[in-house]
Amino acid sequence: MAEIIYMPKLSDTMTEGVVAEWHKKVGDAVKSGEVLAEIETDKATMEFESFFDGVLLHIGIEKGKTAPVNSLLAIIGAAGEDVSAMIAQAGSAAPAEAKKETPAPAAASVVAEVAAAPVAATPAPKPVVVANNSNGRILASPLAKKLAEEKGVDLSFIQGTGEGGRITKRDVDHYVPYDAPARASVGGSALTESYTEVPNSQMRKAIAKTLSASKFSAPHFYLKMEVDMDNAIAARKAINSADGVKVSFNDMIIKAVAAALKKHPKVNADWMGESIRYNNHIHIGVAVAVEEGLVVPVVRFADSKGISQLGDEIKDLASRARDRKLKPEEMQGGTFAVSNLGMYGIEDFTSIINPPNGCILSVGQIKETPVVKNGQIVPGNVMKLSLSCDHRVVDGAIGSAFLQTLKQLIENPVMMLV
Repeated sequence: MAEIIYMPKLSDTMTEGVVAEWHKKVGDAVKSGEVLAEIETDKATMEFESFFDGVLLHIGIEKGKTAPVNSLLAIIGAAGEDVSAMIAQAGSAAPAEAKKETPAPAAASVVAEVAAAPVAATPAPKPVVVANNSNGRILASPLAKKLAEEKGVDLSFIQGTGEGGRITKRDVDHYVPYDAPARASVGGSALTESYTEVPNSQMRKAIAKTLSASKFSAPHFYLKMEVDMDNAIAARKAINSADGVKVSFNDMIIKAVAAALKKHPKVNADWMGESIRYNNHIHIGVAVAVEEGLVVPVVRFADSKGISQLGDEIKDLASRARDRKLKPEEMQGGTFAVSNLGMYGIEDFTSIINPPNGCILSVGQIKETPVVKNGQIVPGNVMKLSLSCDHRVVDGAIGSAFLQTLKQLIENPVMMLV
């Protein structure tokens, strides 16, 4: 008997998916465990395996198309089996089984490419040359002239609808400029403006939706602090002098954050709507830039790991994030997040909180600069930290105390060992 396969829910926040690629076509034999299709979710593009043996009898969602979770994805059955009734039933109303989410494959892997096709631009209206009166003056009301001047619109391109072709305010309001490609000549070569418009991926849509909701619903406030990095630089140099050991400043910062969260558990919290969840475990999300945006793999139980161990785990997670090989569960469950743009030369910035977390730490570059020590101006190395806080979860005094502890730990790395 034929079996219906529904659009699976491959992440906790997935509501719809895109079929990025079909690995089988109608009429192909399919075995359980074989990759049937690549599904683009709000977090990644994942290989989706068949749960059944048989022949692919029907494809319900074509390549590149978007459909809600539990939509008819495909039908697998015996060769020649009539599935028209099943297709009609699935199209009119999802059967009871559709209400059960199709489980994600246990070993689903992320694939590298995301389909993106240019979108043809809709032709803009041609300009209309307006007939002037006999003395060459354009007929327009004073209000229309004022509005056109404010908008930078040339009245000679607007067709008036008033008496005798007079241009009114309404005509200016409704005017759509002609978007003809601009051309210029430089050194005898003709230049033409052009662009490519790419549809937003499921990941880009998810980032926009999640962070917009966070920014406009969570009352953000920001706490900033400078950290003296001289001791941290010396400590890192000493650690990396050992054979086979290489840690980054980011590894040291993650270790310090984990230690500071242990001392300030009210910062290690989530906004749950009707309650605040104070987490006893410390799972730190580490923001990683990928081609399509930003993913936040999670280092679990970060407080229980040494700097070298953290470094190895962060490198592995970041590498697999860039190769699209992270599993959805590796990007879930963070209790605090860190975003470091220091390697890009950014000195100071603020981040949007990743809900339901109450805070996120932004880390800038280490900059050599004159500092005052013991009343003397001397060369020093300074790094700026910025803590974004959800005021519903963390108050200023709590956030400030956390930053003070974090500063002490980074400036005195030996304290992380206590």
